[in-house]
Amino acid sequence: QVQLVDSGGGLVQAGGSLRLSCAASARTFSSYAMGWFRQAPGKEREFVAALTWGGAGTFYADSVKGRFTVSRDNAKNTVYLQMNSLKPEDTAVYYCAARSRPSSPTDLGSYDYWGQGTQVTVSS
Repeated sequence: QVQLVDSGGGLVQAGGSLRLSCAASARTFSSYAMGWFRQAPGKEREFVAALTWGGAGTFYADSVKGRFTVSRDNAKNTVYLQMNSLKPEDTAVYYCAARSRPSSPTDLGSYDYWGQGTQVTVSS
């Protein structure tokens, strides 16, 4: 079992930055690949970014490429999402997720554990 706690969301003006954190309870955090997803009101949850187990491999949705950076600190059992140049369309609840299987990093169904979500609101 893995428990994930998301934090770092808030209200920011367009063009601003936020850093989300996801703290994991797993003793073997490094054995999980991690991802970030988001869900805007009235929309389906969508992929944002993901990391491989060691963190060397990263994946990004086209809509955030060049603006968001995903990273992990295995010593702190934490994964981060640095979000720069935020836009109003980035407004959503952001969720971190963990997977142990070597499956697609962009598919929701690949992930076994989810955080509770943290709200990000970008004003224009």
